[in-house]
Amino acid sequence: MDKLLLDEYQVITLILIVIGVLVLMGLSIVLFFYFSRKKIVDAEMEKATTQINHQKEIIKSSLIIQEEERGRIAQDLHDAISSKLNIVSLNANFLTEGNITAADANKFGQSILKVTTSVLESSRRIAHDLLPPTLEKFGLQAALEELSDEVGESGTLTMETSLKSIDGLLNPNEELHLFRMIQELLSNSIKYANATKITLILSSTENIVSLQYKDDGKGFNYSDALNAKGLGMIGLENRASILNANLKMESSPGNGVSAKITLDKN
Repeated sequence: MDKLLLDEYQVITLILIVIGVLVLMGLSIVLFFYFSRKKIVDAEMEKATTQINHQKEIIKSSLIIQEEERGRIAQDLHDAISSKLNIVSLNANFLTEGNITAADANKFGQSILKVTTSVLESSRRIAHDLLPPTLEKFGLQAALEELSDEVGESGTLTMETSLKSIDGLLNPNEELHLFRMIQELLSNSIKYANATKITLILSSTENIVSLQYKDDGKGFNYSDALNAKGLGMIGLENRASILNANLKMESSPGNGVSAKITLDKN
């Protein structure tokens, strides 16, 4: 009888141990999934926070660039139009004087004609810079051809281009952003790099649009430029981000600048 009770006690003890182990295993599994899930949620939250902060930086830098652009346009309008219109107004006032001679009237009239012609040319240039008519009417390929011709005709450097049709792969807004990026690269090459030759290639393969740019200028330390976050670099990165395009830039002192912009339309 005692042996039977002992066997039953051992069985109950064994069952309790098994139950305890199962409970511990179940609790361990629950805790494992809880902490794993928490880790995943934390990672997703961190990723979302990073994306939000990145978007905030894009908006902030975009606003800075917009203000810089507005300032430049305002300065252009003042220098090229407002100041010259003041001359027209002054000469027009002289023409209203009753005792003015025919010779003076002719002189003031010629001055007004000369200044208004200059103002018209300046207004066309400013309008062209704001939204190139060729880009709006004929697309990115034609606009880049015109831009390359203008740079080449200036005599400051040589342009080598290979601009293929992209068959309407991009919408007008995408084409404008890419055009502005090339304008920024050209501006940097002309103003700062002392480049003598620029190569520009536009192509598309299987709905992937590619723009390649290279100059033979003095170059710069690319990592330093990234840390400095100049407006030019910020503008290029922001436009690439807006387009969801891949921007790859390379540069080092004495080796010029190369940039490749890839936009996947698949």
